[in-house]
Amino acid sequence: MLTRARKRLVAGLVAVVAATGVTMVAAPTAQAAGNTEYVYSAAMHRNIPVRIVDGGGGGPKPTLYVLDGLRAPNNTSGWLQNTDVDRFMVGKGTNVAIPFGGGGSFYTDWERTDPKLGLNRWETFLTRELPAYMQRRHNSDNRRNGIAGLSMSGTSALNLASRHPGFYRAVASYSGYPTVTLPGFNQGIQASVAEMGGNPINMWGIWPAGQWAANDPFLSANNLAGKHVYVSSGTGVGSKYDSSVNPASANFNPVKFAQMVPLEVAASTSSQLYIGRLAVVPGVKLTTHITPDGVHWWDYWESDFKQSWASTFRPAFF
Repeated sequence: MLTRARKRLVAGLVAVVAATGVTMVAAPTAQAAGNTEYVYSAAMHRNIPVRIVDGGGGGPKPTLYVLDGLRAPNNTSGWLQNTDVDRFMVGKGTNVAIPFGGGGSFYTDWERTDPKLGLNRWETFLTRELPAYMQRRHNSDNRRNGIAGLSMSGTSALNLASRHPGFYRAVASYSGYPTVTLPGFNQGIQASVAEMGGNPINMWGIWPAGQWAANDPFLSANNLAGKHVYVSSGTGVGSKYDSSVNPASANFNPVKFAQMVPLEVAASTSSQLYIGRLAVVPGVKLTTHITPDGVHWWDYWESDFKQSWASTFRPAFF
């Protein structure tokens, strides 16, 4: 359980995040490996663009699904804009599927259509429709599956893996918030959805009723028994990549600090609580990477992705 002091900390972080808007500036679009294909979702009544890196070879292949964050654009992915993970995965013998869109959706099936965010049936798309397409077009075996996400979608990846343990062998969360129903974190999730223009009641209903508990990875952690799991976050104390988020630095930037530090402090708190929960799950193959520095940004998520490939996904697939 959260202490009163920690509850106050999380509530304060949520307030800071909501006040700042956390508007991040994306890096220039990089040349990406793979091709963008359009996969029709009958559940959402539209085509979903998906960047696919084919694993090559003649035999059936594993598939790694990689999800974007809160502000996921509809015509690309932050993974393609800010990292080289698509090129990194070339030649790994694994299909990679990076869907575009889903901003503010938590990649879940919403209870109701939202006036702003529309019809969200991402769980259905990611666990049924897209895997069927990957099997048909890219020879995915639909046995060796993994899923990874950052921030919002780190929560989603752990949630999907817990809700569909027969489908996923491995999962990775980078700076996620897997303590969905705990005080402070549920308010943060609602604030995130609202920040994207959505009504969080349309997603899982009114907390703590509705589907909140059913979508909390902390509560369903036992479902990951025997699975490969990777959980990472920084502490938000500073960044080895960017001194402007250090208040003691001569080039300190308070706007960047407000954007990149509070979110990571909250992610660290949530991730470490979740790690403690997983530690008592029988047979879980857990890798953790909680660094003494680290802010809410792509430099860390790119590095963590590559670490999770070596420690978590590759051993689960091969």
